Amino acid sequence: MLSLPPVQKLLRQLPAGPAKPPVGGDTAEEVTSPVLATEAGQPACYSALQVDELRLLAGPKPAVATSTGPSLRHDDLKEMLDSNKDSLKLEAMKRIVAMIARGKNASDLFPAVVKNVACKNIEVKKLVYVYLVRYAEEQQDLALLSISTFQRGLKDPNQLIRASALRVLSSIRVPIIVPIMMLAIKEAASDMSPYVRKTAAHAIPKLYSLDSDQKDQLIEVIEKLLADKTTLVAGSVVMAFEEVCPERIDLIHKNYRKLCNLLIDVEEWGQVVIINMLTRYARTQFLSPNQNESLLEESAEKAFYGSEEEDTKEPKAEAASLAKRKPYVMDPDHRLLLRNTKPLLQSRNAAVVMAVAQLYFHLAPKAEVGVIAKALVRLLRSHSEVQYVVLQNVATMSIKRRGMFEPYLKSFYIRSTDPTQIKILKLEVLTNLANETNISTILREFQTYIRSMDKDFVAATIQAIGRCATNIGKVRDTCLNGLVQLLSNRDELVVAESVVVIKKLLQMQPAQHSEIIKHMAKLTDNIQVPMARASILWLIGEYCEHVPKIAPDVLRKMAKSFTNEEDIVKLQVINLAAKLYLTNSKQSKLLTQYVLNLAKYDQNYDIRDRARFIRQLIVPTEKSGALNKYAKKLFLAQKPAPILESSFKDRDHFQLGSLSHLLNAKAVGYQELPDWPDEAPDPSVRNVEVPEWTKCTSREKRKEKAEKPFYSDSDGESGPTESADSAVPHAEPESVSEESGSSSSSSSSSGSEEEEEEEEEGSGEQSEDKEEEEKRPKRKDKEGSRKAAMGSAGRYPLGKRGAPAEPLPALITPPPPQPIPSSSIISTSLVTDLEGLTLTDTSLTPALLSPAFGAVRTYELLHRMAGEGLSVEYCFSRRPFPGDPHMVAVHIQISNNTDAEVKSLRVSEPKLLSGMRIQEFPEIERLAPGDTANVVMGIDFCDSTQAANFQLCTHTRHFYVSIQPPVGELMAPVFMSENEFKKEQGKLTGMSEITEKLTLPEKCRSDHAIVQQVTSAANVGRVPCGADNEYRFAAKTMTSGSLVLITLEQREGAVAQLTVNSEKMVIGTMLVKDIIQALAQ
Repeated sequence: MLSLPPVQKLLRQLPAGPAKPPVGGDTAEEVTSPVLATEAGQPACYSALQVDELRLLAGPKPAVATSTGPSLRHDDLKEMLDSNKDSLKLEAMKRIVAMIARGKNASDLFPAVVKNVACKNIEVKKLVYVYLVRYAEEQQDLALLSISTFQRGLKDPNQLIRASALRVLSSIRVPIIVPIMMLAIKEAASDMSPYVRKTAAHAIPKLYSLDSDQKDQLIEVIEKLLADKTTLVAGSVVMAFEEVCPERIDLIHKNYRKLCNLLIDVEEWGQVVIINMLTRYARTQFLSPNQNESLLEESAEKAFYGSEEEDTKEPKAEAASLAKRKPYVMDPDHRLLLRNTKPLLQSRNAAVVMAVAQLYFHLAPKAEVGVIAKALVRLLRSHSEVQYVVLQNVATMSIKRRGMFEPYLKSFYIRSTDPTQIKILKLEVLTNLANETNISTILREFQTYIRSMDKDFVAATIQAIGRCATNIGKVRDTCLNGLVQLLSNRDELVVAESVVVIKKLLQMQPAQHSEIIKHMAKLTDNIQVPMARASILWLIGEYCEHVPKIAPDVLRKMAKSFTNEEDIVKLQVINLAAKLYLTNSKQSKLLTQYVLNLAKYDQNYDIRDRARFIRQLIVPTEKSGALNKYAKKLFLAQKPAPILESSFKDRDHFQLGSLSHLLNAKAVGYQELPDWPDEAPDPSVRNVEVPEWTKCTSREKRKEKAEKPFYSDSDGESGPTESADSAVPHAEPESVSEESGSSSSSSSSSGSEEEEEEEEEGSGEQSEDKEEEEKRPKRKDKEGSRKAAMGSAGRYPLGKRGAPAEPLPALITPPPPQPIPSSSIISTSLVTDLEGLTLTDTSLTPALLSPAFGAVRTYELLHRMAGEGLSVEYCFSRRPFPGDPHMVAVHIQISNNTDAEVKSLRVSEPKLLSGMRIQEFPEIERLAPGDTANVVMGIDFCDSTQAANFQLCTHTRHFYVSIQPPVGELMAPVFMSENEFKKEQGKLTGMSEITEKLTLPEKCRSDHAIVQQVTSAANVGRVPCGADNEYRFAAKTMTSGSLVLITLEQREGAVAQLTVNSEKMVIGTMLVKDIIQALAQ
C-alpha cells in the first residue's frame, strides 16, 4: 500500500464537478489540478470545450447539461467508481470499457479508475486492467504511481490477474522501469500457468522496442519459452523470436520437430507466424526438392544427341557427372513439415490457408504443389478483401505453375458484381492460364467482358486479348480481327485501347496486315485519346513503305492541327515527318520543314530539342557531320516486337502472402526469403535426446498411430514421390489407400512414408528391419490384400518361348474378394470380372493375368537400337490397377536382345506435371539374354494427355522414355440405364456438349462394327438404347470421375451424328476426333 496514499491525495485535489463561472462573467474560470493540468494550464477534460459549452454545463438546468456534455456522465461514473459497492464499480467499469470499444475517449477517467486497481473483486480488477492497458502509455506518470500495485498483482493467485498486471506493466513506456519489467518477464516465463507464459512472450517485443540493450537477456527468455510444450505459448514465443532475433536459427534446431507436431493445435494466428518462420528455416536447412530438374533436361538432350566419342571419356569426368546426377532424397524433417502443414489447408482462417500455400509453393516438390490450388480457389468465395490478396498470389503462382490452376479455370470467370480490382486480377489469372486447348473458351469469355460498362475493366480485357495473341500464335489472327472490329465501337476508350494493342501485335507481322494499317490511318480524324493517336502515327511512320499513298496525307492533316495536339502526339508527328522525308522526300519535303518550324517554337522544351536534333540529322547542310549518312539506318532500323508480359512475372522473389509481395516493393520489417543451400547442413542438430522412461510410451503411441491414423494424406500427394523422398531406402513401392470412413476419404500413402512417420515419432534408434517385424503381426490382415494387389502388379519373367517361370512367394498369396463399388465399372476383361465375383479365397494365377500383347494395341517405349539391345513395348490393358482406382494400368514388356545379362532394371527420376503420379514396377534384378519380362506400372495422368517422362535404368545405362496416353485410355466404363443416361446428358449441355457430323464407310455400318470401333478408340461401356439407329456409351475419367457420354445417331444413308457430353471440354474435343478417325478406318 506504499503508492496508495499519494494517489488518494492527488485524487482529493481533483474538482468534484465542472467549475462555475462568476455571475455575469463571460469567460469560464480556470480549473487547475496538479494531475490533469495540461501544458497550457487548462485541464485535459475541458480542453476540447468552448466557452459557451462551459456556460451550459454550469447552468441550473440539469437536462440541458446531460444532453450537451459528456463530462457530467463521466462524473456519474466517477461517483460510481468511488462507491463502496462492488456492483456499482463493476457497472461503471463495464460502461467505460464499452465507451473504449466504441472509440470514445475515456482518458479523463484514468485517476478514478487507477485507484480501483487494488479492488478485491476479481471482475472489477480484470476490467480495470483492460482499461489500464489501453491508457497506461498515455498517462505514464499516473501509471507509475501504481507500479507497486502492479508488482503485487504479479503474485496474485488468479492467473488472469497475474497476466493482466504484466500486460499493464509492459505497456508503461518509461525507460526507468526497464529492470522491473525484465524481472517480471523472467518470473512470468517460469509461471505455472501457460496463459501467463504466453503474456510474457507478448511482453518481450515491447521491452525490446523500449530498450534494445536487453537483447541478450531476452534471448535467454525466448530460448526457455521455445522449449515450452504447450500450444498456447508456441505462437507467441515464435512471434517474439521473429521480432527480437530472427537470425538466431540455432534456437529453432532443437524445437523444430516439436513445433511441426504442435502446429495443428496452435491458435490460428500462431499458426501463421510459425509457418512463415518455418518456411525461412527450411530454406536454410534443406536442399531444394526441384534441384535436379534442369539437370534432367540437360542430360536428356545429351543422351539423345550423344556420340561414340563421348562414351570414351575419362572415367574421372564420368564419375563427376554421376555424382551430380545423384538422386535427390528428401530430408525426413522436410517431409515432416510438409505433412503436418497439409491438413491446415482446410482451415477456416484465410491467413492460415495462405501461409500453408506459400510454404508449399516455396518448399514442396513440383509434383506436390498442386494440392494448394483447391484450397486457394475455396478462398475466392470469401470477402472481396480476401479475394484481392489471394488473387495477387494466384497470379504470381500461375506464371510458373500454370497446370496447377487449369482444372479450376471456371472459378476465375468474372462476375458482374466483382469490384474492378478483382476483375482485373481475375483477368490476369485467366491470361496466365491460357493455352492452345482452352484459348477458345477464354476468348469467348473476353468477348462478353468487352460489353461491360466498367471502362477500366474493358481496357484491361483488350490488353489481355493482346497478351493471349502474343503468347499463342495460333489465335493471333483471330484476336487481331476481333480487335479491328472493336475500332468501330462507339466508345472512344475502347477504340483507343484497341489501337494501342493492335499496334503491338502488328509489329510481329507488319507485311501481312497493310489493310489494317490503312483502316487505322482513317481513324485519326475521329480518335481523340492522345495515346491512341500517337500509336497510329507511329505505326504509319514505321511501316510507311506499306502505305505510300496514305502516309503523306496523314502528315498533312496532322500538320494542320499540330499546335493543338498533346505533347506525346507532337513527338510522333515529328517522327512521322522525319521518316517520310527519308523515304518519300518529293511529296513530304515541304511538309516536314513546316512541321519542324512549328516544333522549333513550341512551349515544350522536349519538342523543341527533338525538332533541332532531327533537322540536323536528316537535312544535309555544310555544318552537319557524318551522322547525316546514317539517318536512314537510325530511323528505319528494324525494331523488335514488344513482349507483352505479366506484371506479376518477377514478383516471386518476394515471399508469397507478405505485404512486400502485395505492394511489389520491400516493406519495412520484411525478411528476405533465403536461397537454398548448395549442400545440406548437418541434420543431427535437430535430434533431441529422449529420456529412457519415455521410450516405452512412445513405442505404444507409435503402434496406435500406425493402426489408426488421424490426419491421413489426402489425394494429390503421390506415394512414389514420397517413397523416393523419404529417408528409408529400399522401401516397398506401395501406394494403397487405407480407408478411413467412406471411400471418398481414402488417401494414398506409401509404405515408406508410414515407416518414416514412425521413425520420426519415436527416438529413431531402431533399425527398419525391427520395425517391420513389429508391424507384421499387428497388420497381418491389412497387408494380405496389399501383397496380393502388388502381386498382380508385379513382374512375371518368361522364358524364350513365353512359358511362365516360378512366381515369387508374394505373388502366391490369394487376395480376398474385391468389393464391388456402387457405380460398377464394366471391365473389358472377363478374367477380371470373374475374379471380382469369386466366392472362394482362391484367385486366378498370375500367369493368366499377364497382359496379352496381341489382343490390344501396343506402343514402342524403347527401340532396341536406341536401347542398345534392350527393347521395351507397352500397352493399356484397360484393367483396374491394383491398389489405386485413379491410376491407368500400363503393361510393359521388356526384352533383352543382347548377349549379356541385364541387371537392376528399374524406373527412376519421374518428371511429371503437377498432379500426375506414378507407381513404379518392382526392380527386376536380372534379365537373362533372350528373355522377356512383363511388368505392370500405374500412372495417374490427372485426366490429361500429357506424357509421363521418366528414366528406365539398368546397372550401366539410363534411357529417357515417355508414355503418352490416347485420350480414350484416360477413362473407365460405367454401367447405367437409359433413363440415367438421359438425365446425366441433360446436365451436360451448352459448352459441355460437342457435336460433329460424319459419313460412315460401308464396312462400318453394322451394329457390331460400330460398337467395336468406338470401344477400340475409347475404354467405354455400352448403354442400352430403345432406338435402332442410336448407340450410346458411357465412361468416367480415371482421376476426377467426370462423366463422358457418347451418342452416335445414324441418319439417312451413310450420314451420322456424333455427340460427346463431358465437363472436360478438352477431353471431349479430342475424343470426338479419335472416334471419327476410328469409324473412318
